[in-house]
Amino acid sequence: MSSATPLPLAAEEFLAWMLSEKGRSANTLAAYRRDLRQYVSWLDERGSDVLSVRHRDLVTFVGERRAGAGAPSSVARQLAAIRMFHRYLAIEGLRVDDPTAELDGVKVPAGIPKPLSEEQVTSVLDAIVGHDPTDVRDRALLELLYATGARISEAVGLSIGDLDVDERLVRLYGKGSKERIVPFGSSAADALGDWFSTNGRVHLVPDRWKKRVDADAVFLNTRGGRLSRQAAWTVVKKYGRLAGVADDLSPHVLRHSCATHLLDHGADLRVVQEMLGHVSISTTQIYTRVSQERLFDVYRSAHPRAMLVP
Repeated sequence: MSSATPLPLAAEEFLAWMLSEKGRSANTLAAYRRDLRQYVSWLDERGSDVLSVRHRDLVTFVGERRAGAGAPSSVARQLAAIRMFHRYLAIEGLRVDDPTAELDGVKVPAGIPKPLSEEQVTSVLDAIVGHDPTDVRDRALLELLYATGARISEAVGLSIGDLDVDERLVRLYGKGSKERIVPFGSSAADALGDWFSTNGRVHLVPDRWKKRVDADAVFLNTRGGRLSRQAAWTVVKKYGRLAGVADDLSPHVLRHSCATHLLDHGADLRVVQEMLGHVSISTTQIYTRVSQERLFDVYRSAHPRAMLVP
């Protein structure tokens, strides 16, 4: 099935349901669409479809995907989309059974995030040495990302009304449009204050807004529009290169680093969960593993009797 071939009506209705009833984001729905398109194409090649596929067909499909070049996480994500789709078909009465009900899951190796050290974060932020409006913007963006642990999509989606620089608070809209209020410190407040002064944002404001909604955007590009997620990624990677940590840095690594450094300095796990917008505490607990490993590394390298050979 080519990318131009439409999905079956049932699949389109499922995606619309996921948007309106479940509040899934545009990025999530785009991923579901790709996964379902591949699945439907595979069925079509075998003379089957979503209303007639059987359990043993799905076992074959998952087996082929596992044996292919796809990462386990990609296979697991696709299987999750297919499961939800078939549950929807059963709920809506389009099928009397759910062929995925007894299907084994795909195990994904638990990955431990690799945060930057505090010194490396400082090096990245110190790499922003210019005073042009874009430099002022970049400093404000990176300081805010590290200060709050915000996702890159949350940061570029900010409107001016979401920020209270005086009280050092920002309102972030996470997955499923869930809202949370997150504090930030003096370094981020200073950088944002500079961005909103005569040194920064005002120089990127166009004579006429191309899109009315861009007038409220916190972060602007050089053409006077809202800074895109891709452009923000480029900003982060730029200063990673200048600081010599390009291979280790991404917006998500700054989020990892924020969480890990908070826990290193004694923050409560529940507070970090709320700050990052994690639905489950188990998602946040992975950072405690990182902190423990760093603690053990420091102990082994620093304690005079840690590595004594008997």
